[in-house]
Amino acid sequence: MPKVQLRSARTTKTDVDEAVAELIEQLGEGEPKLVTLFASRDRDHGALNRALRDRLPSGTRLIGASSAAEIDDRGIGFGSVVVSALDGDLEVGVGLGGGLTEDALRAGSAAMKSACAQLGSSPRELDTRTHVGLVIDDGYKNKKEELLMGALDQNQGILLVGGGASCGEMDPSKQSSLVHVDGEVAEDCVAVAMIRTDAPFAALRHHAYTPTDERVTITEVSDDGYRAITIDDRPAAERYAEVIGVTVDELPFGMPRGFSDRPLAMRVGREYFMRSPLAPMPDGSVLFANLLEEGSEYELMKLGDQPTMMRRFLEEEIPRRVKSPQAALYFHCNGRQYVAMQKDEAGALSSTFAAGPTCAGFNVQFEIYCGFHINTTLTALVFGSDE
Repeated sequence: MPKVQLRSARTTKTDVDEAVAELIEQLGEGEPKLVTLFASRDRDHGALNRALRDRLPSGTRLIGASSAAEIDDRGIGFGSVVVSALDGDLEVGVGLGGGLTEDALRAGSAAMKSACAQLGSSPRELDTRTHVGLVIDDGYKNKKEELLMGALDQNQGILLVGGGASCGEMDPSKQSSLVHVDGEVAEDCVAVAMIRTDAPFAALRHHAYTPTDERVTITEVSDDGYRAITIDDRPAAERYAEVIGVTVDELPFGMPRGFSDRPLAMRVGREYFMRSPLAPMPDGSVLFANLLEEGSEYELMKLGDQPTMMRRFLEEEIPRRVKSPQAALYFHCNGRQYVAMQKDEAGALSSTFAAGPTCAGFNVQFEIYCGFHINTTLTALVFGSDE
């Protein structure tokens, strides 16, 4: 009966050869179809990629990223390397699209077409019942919406899940990230891994927010699309602060009563896709991570207990959505980590990963779910078994 399994390994060794030897030993024998590699940005990613690639079977595909933190069953770690090996009923095609900054639509389209071609299909002809995609982009280029338009230009029904390659640097001027595809390590690009399987699977997402039935409307947007100039026809920062009952100085993401506590979400049917603002700007506007549209209505959300809600997702939602869950790949918003640290909940949040299926993942620079660029969310690809 069809199933997909995952083995994971972690090392904190800094010597490349020693690190890879330990990872391979932990993974054990076998010929996985897909290996993921998530490693702290301060490592020599080129050397790490070459050493790991040399130890893997020639038919094994590799996809990965630099990371702000690395995830496995033991939780969220820092300064480490986490790899996973997926085997069982799956076939994998991997594509890379470069020049993300110059033309993100073209990059997304190229990566998708290449991945699908390796599975003997075009994106348009892909059977969405048996195919799902992983997407990892250079997170700091902030081109998710455009690259997704390109990736899905021939078939908007393709399930996609993923997030942005990241780093642990807090200073925006020093942030950079790397993406791995087979033997290549690159910046300013997007990787797509298309997976064909007859095993049970689901693309999932989780956040720790609940709707409040309060709504605001973005009434004027900056030319670049990332700043709300006015909300409800009022200066954006002033109006946002008024609605949630704080001062403008209390708004920045991570402040106890600000954007991370009371973000916005776009409602689609009964679902809420997180659209948290990032910061109030000196001119009174509000900076978002997502592109905005004038006239868009958003729901105000309220932060709950992250560890409790995460455990419920792992123990209840995943088994409800995936038969006999065996393997999970997680893309965890680094903003969730930041909020957990601010609230002294980081340890409790980290420990919840032991409650789910065998996993690997990393803290990302914003998340991807189907055709949406979202934030303050965990996105997941979970495989199960029909046995």
